[in-house]
Amino acid sequence: MFAALAIWLLFFGATLFYNTAHRLRDAIIAQVRGCPKEIDMVSWMGRTALEIIGQVGLGHSFDPLTADSDNKYGDALKSLTPQIDQVHELRRALPYIYWWGPAWFRRWMLKMVPNKHVQNAIPIVDVMDRKSREIFEAKVAAMEGGEETVLRQVEKGKDIMSILIKANNAASETDRLCSEEIIAQMSTFVFAATDSTSNTLARILQLLALHPEIQEKLRKEILEAHAGDHLPYDELASLPLLDAVCRETLRVYPPGTTLTREPRKDVVMPLSEPIRGRDGKMISEVPIPKGTEIIVGTIGINCSKALWGEDASEWRPERWLSPLPDALSNARVPGVYSNLMTFHGGKRACIGFKFSETEMKCIMSVLLTNFIFELSNKPIYWNVAGAWYPSVGKDSDQPQMPLKVSMYGGGSSG
Repeated sequence: MFAALAIWLLFFGATLFYNTAHRLRDAIIAQVRGCPKEIDMVSWMGRTALEIIGQVGLGHSFDPLTADSDNKYGDALKSLTPQIDQVHELRRALPYIYWWGPAWFRRWMLKMVPNKHVQNAIPIVDVMDRKSREIFEAKVAAMEGGEETVLRQVEKGKDIMSILIKANNAASETDRLCSEEIIAQMSTFVFAATDSTSNTLARILQLLALHPEIQEKLRKEILEAHAGDHLPYDELASLPLLDAVCRETLRVYPPGTTLTREPRKDVVMPLSEPIRGRDGKMISEVPIPKGTEIIVGTIGINCSKALWGEDASEWRPERWLSPLPDALSNARVPGVYSNLMTFHGGKRACIGFKFSETEMKCIMSVLLTNFIFELSNKPIYWNVAGAWYPSVGKDSDQPQMPLKVSMYGGGSSG
């Protein structure tokens, strides 16, 4: 799957990302052409990320990316994280609730839960489920209509969900997924690919507004490289400061703060360095019984002073422009991305990390060559949830990040 995504990115990905980023650019230009304006950038980043994964993942266009478009699915998706984050204990019980009778009974049980966040989440999930069913049924109908009907779809049947449905139809009866399982995967797939990428993009924009000197250096690098045109995948990936800004943001501000793992059998976990136990004896390994929940602190590893130095907690993109500390190389951090645990590691690592990274770079290259981003006078607070999300102040659960946006005079809108 890693290889397949890499090939797709090389030949098709950047073009699709740029096409969507140009629509985003045009929408923002329409808002700020006359004078600088305060714009909620996390909303625009969410809409853009949803449109990209909609086309690539589902072969469906969710959003025309115009200022006045109404997107109930996108609004529901954006509202989901703040609600489910407030019912953490219930989320842990969901695998067991699944076996409590038929779906209508489980739904009735949820409606009886005296928790406003649970009740707020029900209509949100309903909107997402209805849209997933609509897309699934349209895909099945297109496949039944033959090749000509499939070619009229957004991605001409080459999207991930179309490929999955075809493979599922060709599978044996015992291996085949039922339609309900595929539909359930659709919302999960879109949610995972939208929230983390859009919030990271919003974080980058805020950091560049906070560090205007880095914003200007990055803008100059991109302008000198693309000369008025968009960059191919390999050239985009080779821009050192753009790469450093993305890596440093994903290091200090990973979309998820923790991940959990559970051993299927009794194991003994070796420690990288011995620690002193309560009895005063040194411990070099820890026995972990089967079924124990292990919580891995992503930020703790990504910002470890032992690995990254005394300034480990600082956002400093230039660290990636020099050789990294020897301690980091020797530590053998098991992450799939840049000695970080941001995208996890092993068989359960995020398979879409290159997709997400390339998407962010394409969008940033378009935005920075057309706009200047500055902080507004509103306080931005980042809420710790399944994925970090920004809000105006601590008392709001509405994702929002207003920035002052103005046209860049030397940019290219072509």
